[in-house]
Amino acid sequence: MTPLAVALGDPAGIGPEVVAKAWAVRDAAALPAFFAVGDPRSVAAVWDGPVRRINDPADAGAVFAEALPILQIDDGGAITPGTPNTAGARCALDALELAVGLARTGAASGIVTAPVAKAELYAIGFAHAGQTEFIAERCGVAAENVAMMLAGPTLRTVPVTIHVALRAVPQALSVDLIVSRARTTARALQRDFGIEAPRLAIAGLNPHAGEKGALGREEIDLIEPAIAALRGEGIAVAGPLPADTMFHARARAQYDAAICLYHDQALIPIKTLHFDEGVNVTLGLPIVRTSPDHGTAFDIAGRGIAVEQATVAAIRLAGECAARRIKRA
Repeated sequence: MTPLAVALGDPAGIGPEVVAKAWAVRDAAALPAFFAVGDPRSVAAVWDGPVRRINDPADAGAVFAEALPILQIDDGGAITPGTPNTAGARCALDALELAVGLARTGAASGIVTAPVAKAELYAIGFAHAGQTEFIAERCGVAAENVAMMLAGPTLRTVPVTIHVALRAVPQALSVDLIVSRARTTARALQRDFGIEAPRLAIAGLNPHAGEKGALGREEIDLIEPAIAALRGEGIAVAGPLPADTMFHARARAQYDAAICLYHDQALIPIKTLHFDEGVNVTLGLPIVRTSPDHGTAFDIAGRGIAVEQATVAAIRLAGECAARRIKRA
């Protein structure tokens, strides 16, 4: 298997630090070989461990045991941890673009993306809602055909709507959108997680899943028809389920992924259970992509206190998913 490409994200954020720390625990964490993509100076600014610049991803395997391999992006401008700038945003975007290209050609078995600063990206003309949408476009996949999964050791959640105001969620939902997200999830559970007969649970939107229409009709008009369509495709689906009873241990044992209707319904349980281990997985892509489920954390960048567990989990999961795809090919 070719090594993973890890885009370092914004040079002024905690991405360079947590990626370097992940390399430092590579043996204890049983991580697959990977190489960083970005400006080596961003790592040197926050870490004094060994770094080796490489010119070809194929060289990463020989270097990995002794030093963190870095495919250099020139250049990130002035780098001050905790102080983002537009030069750093360009560096982060160039690193992301290169990592995606390497994965698409097979030079990398998948990509892991460290966090970026959206405000600085928007300032240089970035026209996507986030890295996920950018990656989907570069892979030729329509945004509605990908899904964001938050994965932890005991829970996987997929939000149907993401960055939508709560008041706008009912209007944003549709039978087709729910079906698309759930179908993408089921296929990814088979291809990337090795679950041949995945079980999905779909949350209700309203309290008590609507109480048969007494507390809202979205369950009757949208969710139940979507569930019927999915079952017609042979997908095992339970729901609509009251969201307040879906996430305790006994309930989680009954499904492989929870399909949630809006952002917080999906992210609150995963961050409560697995705050330091949550991984963002993009489903429905022709390449493997994961990301630690946290931001740039400029307030602690450069202080040496960033926690690497989520990055370690993201690298490990990307390697596992890539290996499963190779085995199924």
